[in-house]
Amino acid sequence: MVLCFLIHTVCPVGVLSAGESRILYSRIFGQEEPVLSGEGRELTPEQRRLAQKERLNVVARQVRSAVCLSREASGSVCAEAVLGEETVALGEADSGVLSLGPGEPFARQSVALWLGVQALAFTLVCQPYENLLLAEGTLHKLARYCLEELRLLGLGSEVLLKSDRVDALLQRLLPHGQLLFLNHRFAQNMDKELSSYMSK
Repeated sequence: MVLCFLIHTVCPVGVLSAGESRILYSRIFGQEEPVLSGEGRELTPEQRRLAQKERLNVVARQVRSAVCLSREASGSVCAEAVLGEETVALGEADSGVLSLGPGEPFARQSVALWLGVQALAFTLVCQPYENLLLAEGTLHKLARYCLEELRLLGLGSEVLLKSDRVDALLQRLLPHGQLLFLNHRFAQNMDKELSSYMSK
């Protein structure tokens, strides 16, 4: 099962310093285990929301570090976003896998698959026994739809304005956080359905 999906920045953007990452979109699947405070009592909804936000920020920071290390090792740099060249940017994207131990930041061990496309990163956090090839294919599909249909490489934080469309993508490609095995015909039909929805 997929635990969460994130779209976040990996390069300095606007007011952010070089070491920061801003989460532009996040979606958590499934039930979170109850988080207890130091005295053993359950947290309030506001405290739970803040703890959840911090967990996602931990993942975003770890992925940002991995993307930066990958780019340093390959000698590539964060290029300026060019609207209309989403397919080229996706083809040149960095990708990788991170193992997240228990408590870093989720209660159980998990695996984070990431795809760094220019200044953005798409991250899928899964349980360790998931089919990672299937998860990687799903992550590439999600990134392709987001980049091509939602024009996320354009100026501004348009993902913030189009979160309902990202939700629709996730509902079709990751219903309730479950990875889907898609045959070619089903994938083509889904492409047509999503393209018609995104053009509205």
